Amino acid sequence: MKLHDLRPAPGSRRDRTRVGRGIAAGKGKTAGRGTKGQKARAGASIPAWFEGGQTPIHIRVPKLRGFKNRFKIQFSVVNVGVISEYAAAGRFGVDLETGAKSAKSKPSDKAPQTVNAEVLASAGLIGSTDRPLKVLGQGDVTEKLFVAADAFSASARRKIEEAGGFVQVLAPEKAAPEPEPEREPEPETDGARFEATTSEPELAGSSDTTLEAPAGAASKEPEAAEVSTEGAPKSPRKRAAKQSGDEA
Repeated sequence: MKLHDLRPAPGSRRDRTRVGRGIAAGKGKTAGRGTKGQKARAGASIPAWFEGGQTPIHIRVPKLRGFKNRFKIQFSVVNVGVISEYAAAGRFGVDLETGAKSAKSKPSDKAPQTVNAEVLASAGLIGSTDRPLKVLGQGDVTEKLFVAADAFSASARRKIEEAGGFVQVLAPEKAAPEPEPEREPEPETDGARFEATTSEPELAGSSDTTLEAPAGAASKEPEAAEVSTEGAPKSPRKRAAKQSGDEA
C-alpha cells in the first residue's frame, strides 16, 4: 500500500452535476430550472413567507385580541327566582297537598325543600349535571329552600337566607394523592466508615484543661544536661589558661 494507492470509500464522493451542457447530459437547455418564470431567472430568491402577492398569513391573522382561557370554568346557571317559582308550584317532585302549608301553620314550621343539581336537571332547569352549578340572584324568593350548589352569587345567598333557607357550597372533587414510593436506605460509603473508626473520644472536662508532666520527668532533664556538658572537649584557649593557673 502506497500513497498513490489511497482512494476514498466508494459512494462517499460524487462529481458535481454540470448543467447547460447539452441535452445528452440530462441537464441541458433549461438546466433543471423549468421553462421561464421567476425561479428560472438569475438571482431568484423568494422568501418563505411570500405568497405570490396575496395578503400573507401573518397579515391576515388579527393580533392583540385577547386569548382563550384554558382554565375557565363553564357553569350551569339558574336564578333563585325561577327556583322559588318551581318550588311553589311543586315541580320539584313535592306533593302540593302535603307540601303546601295550611292556614294555621306558621312559615317557620315548614321544612325547607332540598334543591341540588339532580333536582334541577329532572325539572328541566339545567341541561345536565356534567357542569358545576351556580345560583344567581335574579328574582324574588318566597319559599324556604335548602340549595346545594358549587357556587352562589352574593345576592342569591342573601335572598335565600332572608327567606329562611340555607345554602351549601359543594367542595370540588380532588384526586386522591398518589402514594410516594418507598426509598431504599443509602449504603454506607467508605468515607463515612473511615470517619466513624478514626473519631477520637472527647476528653472529660473543659477544653482549656492542660496536661501537666510528672515531677520526676522535669527533674531528670537538668541532670542529663549536666552529664552531657562534663564530657564535652574544651577549647585550646581554655586549656592554656588552666595550665598557666596551675603553674602559678
